[in-house]
Order: sequence, then C-alpha cells, then structure tokens
Amino acid sequence: MNKKVEVLPNQEALIARSLELILSKIEPAIKERGQFTIALSGGNTPKPLYEAIAKQKLPWDKIHVFWGDERYVSPDHADSNQLMTRHAWLDHVDMPAANIHAVPTSDADPTVAADQYEQHLHTFFHSRSGEFPALDVILLGMGDDAHTASLFPQTEALKVRDRLITVGNKDSNQRITFTYPFINASRCVMFIVAGSNKKPALAQVFAEVADEFTYPSRLIQPQGELWWLLDAAAGSDIKH
Repeated sequence: MNKKVEVLPNQEALIARSLELILSKIEPAIKERGQFTIALSGGNTPKPLYEAIAKQKLPWDKIHVFWGDERYVSPDHADSNQLMTRHAWLDHVDMPAANIHAVPTSDADPTVAADQYEQHLHTFFHSRSGEFPALDVILLGMGDDAHTASLFPQTEALKVRDRLITVGNKDSNQRITFTYPFINASRCVMFIVAGSNKKPALAQVFAEVADEFTYPSRLIQPQGELWWLLDAAAGSDIKH
C-alpha cells in the first residue's frame, strides 16, 4: 500500500495541499479513462476546499461527483452534505446535472435508498453485484471517535463486506455510507483531518495494534494511494 502522511502547518496549508493533490489527479484520469470520479465528504473541514475547487477552470463535463456518505435528510436540509457542497462548489460551476450523483434520501426506508445508490453506482461503472469499482479519489474526514464516512465504532456497517453501500447509524440517526471494501477499491483515498481534538483518535489509528471496530479509520487500507493530510494541531505527534 502506498501510504503517505503529511503534516501541514495550519488549516490554510492543509486545504492548499489537498487542492493541489486533487488537481494533479484530474488530467491523468481523463486522459486514461475519459472522466474523473470523486467522492466527497461532509463536515466543516472540506468546505473551503470545495470553495477553492469552484474557482478552478476545469473540464466540468468530464468530472463526476459522488458522496461517500450522507445524512438521511432531504437535499435542502441544513444537515445535508449535498447541500453544503452545492453552496460551496457545485452551484458555482457549469457541471452537467447528470454528473452530480447525489445520494437518494427520499424513501421512507434507508435500506431501499442504499440499494438504489448501489445500483446507480454499478450502472455508472458498468460493474456487477459483488464487484467493487474504483473511483479516482475518495475524500474522507475523521471524527474524534475515529469514524470515517458514516462508519461508526461498533456498528453493523463495519461488518458489511459484500456491498458498496450500506446504512450507517449514529445515535439512532441513520445515514447512507460507502462500505469500507468499496472505499478500499479506490485509486486514491485522501483523509483530510484538522484540529487537536483528533489527536487521541489518530494515535490509535496509527498505532501498530488497535481494534478496527473501535477505531474504524484503521479499516481504510486502499489498493491505491492512501494520503493522510493533517494540520499541525491534529498531527504534531504523528511520526511520518
């Protein structure tokens, strides 16, 4: 596994480096496969990154956007990852609507929505059930409990190994999430982590031995590149 760890001096540098890495992946992907596919994370940390991407001159018609997880709320709800991304990035560029692959959240049963998103992914990537297609880049954050996407400690979602999409749970609030085997199929996974409150979790994620079901970010071991981009507040104790 091609694992790289970088500790940046502050959040501004963290976002600049994240942008640089993402931009470096776009042209080669389009040259090789005719498109660039990226799955986004929610939360406050990546918002300035999305704002920075919106200012770039890019071949928007060849870029396809997915989400690694989504809260089970309507697309116009304040907690929606999609809404945040639209406000920060997607509403400001000329990207075709068909290139924005939002997580469905309208069905009363989130397991139905998970099935729908999984089928949509298989259709898009021309893959079959049981296969794990590779996105070019998956962006991930990490909570202070070491969760990533909506893969929370000691939850059933961590046991799902035969699907792309499953239902995640946090305090009985259901979410739709990529499974960790699907994340691990990616050509490049980028963790973007900021804040001193992440230090204890990072220590366990980077430890030689720790329980993956207690610290789910340990499960992310992609076949492609793995980048840990940390600001100094989060990563000052990490040896790299």
